[in-house]
Amino acid sequence: MHKYKCCYRLLAFLSAVLIHAFVAHAPAYAAEPASSAETEINAAFEAARPVAQHGPAEIKLIDQAVLKLPDGQVYIPAAQAGRILRAMGNRPGDDLIGMILPTTEGDWMVVMRFEKSGYIKDDDARDWNATELLDSLKHGTEEANKDRRERGFPELEVMGWIEPPAYEAATHRLVWSASSRHKGESGGRQGVNYNTYALGRDGYISLNLITDSVKIDAEKPVAKGLLAALEYNSGKRYADFDASTDKVAEYGLAALVAGVAAKKLGFFAMLGVMLAKFWKIGLLALVGAAAVLKKFLGSKGGDKV
Repeated sequence: MHKYKCCYRLLAFLSAVLIHAFVAHAPAYAAEPASSAETEINAAFEAARPVAQHGPAEIKLIDQAVLKLPDGQVYIPAAQAGRILRAMGNRPGDDLIGMILPTTEGDWMVVMRFEKSGYIKDDDARDWNATELLDSLKHGTEEANKDRRERGFPELEVMGWIEPPAYEAATHRLVWSASSRHKGESGGRQGVNYNTYALGRDGYISLNLITDSVKIDAEKPVAKGLLAALEYNSGKRYADFDASTDKVAEYGLAALVAGVAAKKLGFFAMLGVMLAKFWKIGLLALVGAAAVLKKFLGSKGGDKV
């Protein structure tokens, strides 16, 4: 009985410390009281615990692909991941296929989606211009700001490339990343979503790493490693495309970067804010007090989010 009392005291201590950290750094425009959000984020992660798959493991991504999840990471299926995203104030969408979180090093989140767009032709990747793509992304973000204003969300502006779009034709993988911030902000950290895509016969799987500009250099390998660990099933690969029967997407790679992505920047920016605010509370619920205590006490060099 004594050991359980110790455990409960540790949980209480951690919860108090972590809740204080989040309240201290909470954004002024948080949509709901911290206590309500904390309760829901904790419940969402608790619900994910029984179905979470810890690496190393082979994760089946619907009928499309298999992801070889490495040690130190955990996969949360779509239904439970959707609840976590809703608790963070976001709309998960029907294309969500799960999320990946670290259980050892790092304070990031990877949101995975499958867009059944049809086969995306990649021939325009030979001729695209990174400067023009950035201009298009900025313009698309300005257009999307109209909707954000109507819904009462902060407007965004794209600051520049973290990594210009790069497409590897041999593997049909696309990587790019741009930094963004809320309009009117100056200084401080910029939000980053590091976008990786694996093209397939029926569409594409995206693995978007949400973090901030301070940590992106250290965390790029996480996203690239997951992208390399994803393999489409036989019959679903890009090379399995059949021009006589298969649907072709209405857009190419350039539009995937400049057009489609602009519509989702707001989602990931808001997700980044909520991730920073409630991260450790959720992680405590998911992996337990001992793991979080190790992460929390072992962090160095400034605030951890």
